[in-house]
Amino acid sequence: MLLGITLKSLLLLYANRLVGYTSARFATDLRMNLLRCVLGSRWEYFLHQPLGNLCNALSNETQRSAAAFVNGINAATFLVQALIYAAVALAISWKATLACLALGVIIIGLSGTLVHMARRAGRTQTRYLRSLSARLADALQSLKSLKSMSKEHLVSAVLASDTARLDTALRQQIFSAAALVAAQEQMFAIAITGGMFIALVWFDMPVATVMVLVLILGRMLAQFGKVQKEYQKVAVGESAWLALEKTIAQARMARDTQGGQLLPSLDEGIRLESVCLRRGAMPVLENLDLEIPACALVTLMGASGCGKTTILDLITGLVEPSAGRVLVDGVPLEQLDIGAWRRSIGYVAQETVLLHDTILNNITLGDPQFDAGDVEYALQIAGAGEFVAAFPEGVHHVVGERGGMLSGGQRQRLMIARAMLHRPRLLILDEATSALDQEGEAAICDTLRGLRGQLTIIAVSHRDALAGIADHVYHVDQGRAGAPAVPWPQSNHVENARFSLARAG
Repeated sequence: MLLGITLKSLLLLYANRLVGYTSARFATDLRMNLLRCVLGSRWEYFLHQPLGNLCNALSNETQRSAAAFVNGINAATFLVQALIYAAVALAISWKATLACLALGVIIIGLSGTLVHMARRAGRTQTRYLRSLSARLADALQSLKSLKSMSKEHLVSAVLASDTARLDTALRQQIFSAAALVAAQEQMFAIAITGGMFIALVWFDMPVATVMVLVLILGRMLAQFGKVQKEYQKVAVGESAWLALEKTIAQARMARDTQGGQLLPSLDEGIRLESVCLRRGAMPVLENLDLEIPACALVTLMGASGCGKTTILDLITGLVEPSAGRVLVDGVPLEQLDIGAWRRSIGYVAQETVLLHDTILNNITLGDPQFDAGDVEYALQIAGAGEFVAAFPEGVHHVVGERGGMLSGGQRQRLMIARAMLHRPRLLILDEATSALDQEGEAAICDTLRGLRGQLTIIAVSHRDALAGIADHVYHVDQGRAGAPAVPWPQSNHVENARFSLARAG
């Protein structure tokens, strides 16, 4: 007996370990598949995906799917055990076994309503967890302004409706699971006692035979009951799995273009020829012609919504024109290796997206191919070496949530250092100084002035400072750019500069 118990324990340890490792691998594969498909999708598809939904899919839906996977394995093992008990019972009395199996099918069928209730509760959970995650992510991004106005309590009010529905679904799941246990136990007990009465009184079977059948058939029914309980848990997680698979399939269908085979060089410049872009029925750009010489500092100016950032998206290949062409050294962008082209670009966005991590990791983003020398180069060329050296920890200084421990100018300099780390041939700044004061903007202009001539720089702005250091300035108005490029009169006053822009537009 001791040897048998020891063997059973070892087998259970191996089985549980195998199932646990398989479940963990299943969840990891799901996450990596989702990440690869989403990160490899087109930019326009990504823009339509709420950030909270993607985070929920990576965490909650993946975990629920993995749990359902384990429940499915458990259901299969319980089914195997039930069939073994049924085979033993058939050897003793095939009539009693068939009758018991028929009763088991009836009981499980009657309990099916509770499984359907659990499935509906799971679908509700999936729907409202997605909605809750999306709204919560949006609310947290604006939490600073809400707290500044003492309006953070409004966040809970916005989320209260989804939270209440989610709570109702969880209650339904808990009730259906508890009701299934209670209902099965009661009905199985009735079936076993009724079968004992019929076997002993009506068929006058020997007591010993009846007791053996009761033991074996009771175990068989119990295993069938466990199969249904595990299946109920699978039904709860089914909607998470389906939602996750739908997200992966949609992201895979929206796969980003890979371009052609040619490698970019950017020796001559970038040209946009008669470019048109529409989003639905709405025109964004109309017959846009633009020339950006290599190693020049070009500034795009214009009011918000005129299409400046869209021009950058066209140049980086994030969006494709509805008509016209984007050329790099005379080669259409679709003929270039898009991955290689983007690897030659350094991009500084308006939002300073810094991690709650060290300066070192914020610049390298964990890429092992860059060493301390590369980081030092990037910091110096971005004009950030002095203030970083002033920290006691140096590059190991933690910048805080979203870089909150740094000033706006310092954050932007680190973003420029991140963009310059891999020594790009094209540097793009999209409203990179819009949130800075005049002193911070002047410091960034000094940095760009030092980079002029070393690489091609495209700076988008609606302020005058970046135009004052530019080699060429384009004024974008209603999806059109002023042509030809206007040399900026650096010594003139702002009024004269604005006149030149208006004339160019």
